[in-house]
Amino acid sequence: MSSCCTTDGGCHSNAAVAQTVTAGAATVYAVSGMTCSHCKTAVTEAVSAVDGVLSVDVDVDAGRVTVITERSPDDELITKAVDEAGYELTGRAS
Repeated sequence: MSSCCTTDGGCHSNAAVAQTVTAGAATVYAVSGMTCSHCKTAVTEAVSAVDGVLSVDVDVDAGRVTVITERSPDDELITKAVDEAGYELTGRAS
């Protein structure tokens, strides 16, 4: 697993992506390896590209990703998107 952050804790990017949607099914996932705003952007963009995803909210500090989907989420596709972004989805958060 690679990190986008520098050794001094800095980040390569300060960009953030925010989306807001009011309808749909919300699922919270635990994701490890996120440490900065670049991580937030990378995970948000990757998961947002999954078919049926309406909204993504990433909480880097808590290691949580809330995904709002049109119907029941496809955990396998979301896991693959997070993995391809360079992070590890460890399961649904409790």
